[in-house]
Amino acid sequence: MLLMERIPDQVGYLVLTEDGAVLTSGGELENDERIANIIIGLVTLTNKIDPKAFPNNEVFDKITITYKDHCYIICLSNKKIHVVKKKLLLPTATTDTE
Repeated sequence: MLLMERIPDQVGYLVLTEDGAVLTSGGELENDERIANIIIGLVTLTNKIDPKAFPNNEVFDKITITYKDHCYIICLSNKKIHVVKKKLLLPTATTDTE
């Protein structure tokens, strides 16, 4: 099993049960029940999407929420919800000095 702490550029993580209980957590998301509730609400919302819009009973594999300097990656695996908060490396501006 890959340890959540070893994911490159991660600054926090949560592992939740399907009903939203925090199993493990660390970094900026350690014991963050507020974020856990938001994630559970989002996952629950995906179950209510119109099946006509997504035929063949498609379910999500991964949800990514992107901000300017960080993102949240949400995955389902083994009946658990895995959330990783990663910092995004901003491209550095280059200047020509010619």
